[in-house]
Formats: sequence, structure tokens, C-alpha cells
Amino acid sequence: MKLISKTSLLLVIGLILLNACQNQGPVSNSDPYSSPGSHPMIADSETALTSTESGNVIGYVHKGVYNFKGIPYAKAERFMPPEKPDPWEGVRSSRSYGPVCPINVASMILWDELEFAQQHNFWFMKEEDCMNLNVWSPGIKDGKQRPVMVWLHGGGYTAGSSCELPTYDGESLSGSEGVVVVSINHRLNVLGFLDLSAVDKKYEQSANVGMMDIVLALEWVQANIVNFGGDPANVTIFGQSGGAGKVATLMYAPSAKGLFHKAIMQSGGKPNFRDQEQTSKIGLALLDVLGLSKLEVDKLTEIPHDELLAAGNKAIDKVRGEAQDLRLGWAPVLDGEFLPYQTGDPNGEAISKDIPLMIGTTKTEFGQSSRTPYFKGSREEVIEHLKETYKDETDAFVAAFDKAYPDTKMPSDMMDIDFMFRPGSVDFANIKSSVEGGAPAYMYLFTWDSPVLDGMLKSGHCMEIAFVFNNIHRNEEYNGGTPEAYALAEKMSKTWASFARSGEPNNTMIPQWDPYTEQNGETMIFDNTIEARSHHDKDLLEIGSMPSLF
Repeated sequence: MKLISKTSLLLVIGLILLNACQNQGPVSNSDPYSSPGSHPMIADSETALTSTESGNVIGYVHKGVYNFKGIPYAKAERFMPPEKPDPWEGVRSSRSYGPVCPINVASMILWDELEFAQQHNFWFMKEEDCMNLNVWSPGIKDGKQRPVMVWLHGGGYTAGSSCELPTYDGESLSGSEGVVVVSINHRLNVLGFLDLSAVDKKYEQSANVGMMDIVLALEWVQANIVNFGGDPANVTIFGQSGGAGKVATLMYAPSAKGLFHKAIMQSGGKPNFRDQEQTSKIGLALLDVLGLSKLEVDKLTEIPHDELLAAGNKAIDKVRGEAQDLRLGWAPVLDGEFLPYQTGDPNGEAISKDIPLMIGTTKTEFGQSSRTPYFKGSREEVIEHLKETYKDETDAFVAAFDKAYPDTKMPSDMMDIDFMFRPGSVDFANIKSSVEGGAPAYMYLFTWDSPVLDGMLKSGHCMEIAFVFNNIHRNEEYNGGTPEAYALAEKMSKTWASFARSGEPNNTMIPQWDPYTEQNGETMIFDNTIEARSHHDKDLLEIGSMPSLF
């Protein structure tokens, strides 16, 4: 028998592999990070080419996932409602993130340890023409229509962007769970939420144009996502912190009805839309700060953003003081048109009656004990410190905490437990789950603690995002990149995708998760051990509740 030479054998193997690649197209993303080099980048002139209403776009394929970035979905004049973007000829390159909305970067930089952990990126190009979006998809032009998950970034209504955190990247979630992920940039702060309704009728809608941007982005999804392998009849909106507030706001916006079918709120709560009687005073106060009359309102369109935002913040401080309402600021406004109903109004609840909701928070959110002597203090030292806050109720507080979290390892968790978001999320779940004939609500709590920086980060604000997006590898500075983190991320990303796919989160990787009701208090606890508990922290919330941020 004649032996094949080593050279000939390698040539045969090479031809077989080449033929396989040519026949199969982009490589499967079933396990994209286990074999470096097995999923080559494809950035040519044909593979990632598709179309939108405005023109053709081309992206790239990475680890088997199609990436498109910076696609325009709207245009707008300052303070005016958005319109569809101008069409373009030829093929628009969509391989890098587009401009983000201007913000005051200096006000967003926190302390060194947190910046190390969260890896904020405030340095993307900032332009007022920031209405663009990003799409990740496992396949295009293949006849499949996959669930669509539209991400709304955090930062309140003041800051943030679709690319601010590395964990916002949708590639891993798209590839591992077979969903199409979309993320959005929109107008913020004074550009998106300045109420000029009392100044000039021309600007009567200015208070909510930032939210109107998002509605137009959802209309873009309806019109175009089929060309990116997505199903316009199966769209989930999800967001964290301020992004969760935006999700809640859209649930009360008549213009958004029918544009999405499920909703997920991470670290959000019951929205409380601002009173236009007060927000309209901010517009008037801003003119006063700048020394302009009502007749000179159009000059606001010419003032540089930084100067305009600084004047707007001064105006807010002035009106806050007069109204004695610290919640006043850049946020959606109950204007009677975009937002006609306040939370709890039956007419408002009817708008999103058929929308299944998943809602939850992290255990310690904005815990501050790491910056005090009590971070590694003994149980006795922490309890003594708690007496300054809870006084005669300290013993009851400690007993309620022990009942809620019997396995807590650090006594300082009693200082860090979240009362900023959790009560509001429970309130909102109570409202949505009590609507007669309404869709179900599912409550969760993320209690996994990061080992990074001697454990000071705990289950902090934004911690769960990497787990939801299956992006542990993109932010190991925050989560530590431990095997336990990777294992939990696989389970959580599958759970979020299962909810997006069917409207209920159950899958083979978690225990049975029943819908939440005010009576059962059903809450899925996400930690190294995942378990469902009922009213586990009811007593604790009754002692420690704070007003909702939203």
C-alpha cells in the first residue's frame, strides 16, 4: 500500500477545510471562545451586507456573529421630535460605533476603584446627531426570524451611551442564545428633556424628545430587523438603572404600543413621571440664567452644548429649591400627549396590559461600606453603627436581615443592603401583576458577590449586566472572571433569552420560576446556587424602605 506523503496529506486536509468553509458560510458560534483562531474575522465587501429603509449597510462577522454599528435611525433639530434619517446612496460602512450624546464627563468619573472595576468609556465621539444603533445577529438573509432584544443603556436620562460599558456588547448574547441584540443611542439631558412648553408652542414636545428617539428606534426595528435575521413580532426591550426607567416609561407611552412585546427592568422601579407644571419652570429658569427673553428662545439652538447643559443644571437647582422637590431634573414628563397617564392610572396600565415583565435588582446596588471603617468590621461593630440609623428598631432590622439573608458572610452587608431600587421594583411588580387579565410579572434578585478588591464590590450596581450578556470575559475587573462567574452567566443569559423568546423565563438551567404576585412574593435568587424564595425580605423592606428614584 502506497503511503501518502506528509505534504500531500496536509494539502488534502487544507482542501477539505477550505471547501467546508466555502459551503457553510460564517462559522457556528456554539463555543466561540474555546478555540482561538477557529472563528476568523470576516470583514469583506459581501458577507455582512444587508439593507435598511434608508440604504445599504455593511458590517463584519466576528466569532460567527454579524456585527453592525452606528446605523442612523433618526435625525432631529435641537429640541424637536425626531424624524427618519436622510437616505444614503451606495453602501454605508457600519463597522464602528457612531457618535454618542454629549454629556458632562467630569461629573461622571467616580473613584479609582470603581473606574477600574466598571471600565467606563466616556471618550467616544460626542455629537448632537447621535441617533444611531447597533445590531448583533447570528445570521442574516437566511430566512430565519429570531427573537429581538433591544437594550436601553443606563445613566439616568442624563448620561451614558450604547457603548459606555464593555458589558453592553451584544455579540456573546447573540451568538450563544440565537437572538438578535440591538442597542441604541438617543438624546439625553438638556437636549432630550428640556421642557420649553411654557416658552413657545413650537417646542411644546421638547420635554420628551429623548424618549421619542427611542420610539422611533423601535419603529426602525419593526421596519428593518427582518433584514438582520430578527422577528419584528417578537421584540423585548430591556435596560438597567436609567435604562430600566426608560423601559417602564415606554410601557405608558401610547406611541410605543405594539412596537415591543416583552419588557425586562434591571435595577429599576415604579416610574413617577414629572409634573409639567414644575418642569416647564426649568425652561423658563434656563432662559433667565442665560439672560434671554421668551422671544429669544431660538437662540438656544445656537448655544454650545456644554454651556447649555451648565445653564440647565443651574435652572434645575433653582426650581428644585423653590419646589422643594429633589426629584426634579432631566426625566420624562407627564405632558398629556407622549405620556398622558401617571403610574397606577387604569388607563395607563391598559397600554402595557399584555406585556410580560421581568424585574429585579442587585442585593447591594450602591453600598458604601467599603469607604468606611466598617467594611471589614465585626458583626457587633456593624450593629452598633446601625443604631445611628435605626435606633430602637435596630434589633428588628438585624433580625429581619438575618431572616432574609441567613448565609451572608460579611456583616457590613447590613449597611449595604439596597433600599434604593428594591422597594420600587416590588411596588411596580405589585402594580403590573394585579392588572386584571394582564400578562405575568417575574421578580428576581441578584445576590452574587464579586471577589475583586477584597470583596468591596459585592453585588454592586451594574454587576449583573455581564452575566445577562454572557460577557464575563469583557469585564473581569468587576466580576473576577472566576469559574463560578462564567457558570452563572451561562444560566442567566439563557434565562433572559428564554424570556425574550417566549415571555416566560423557565429553562433547564434554573429551578421552576413561577409568576410573581403580591400574595406569593415569588423571587428568583441568582447566586452560585439559584433558588426561588417567597417574601424572603418582606420584613426587611418594611423597616428600611426609601422613596423610589423613578
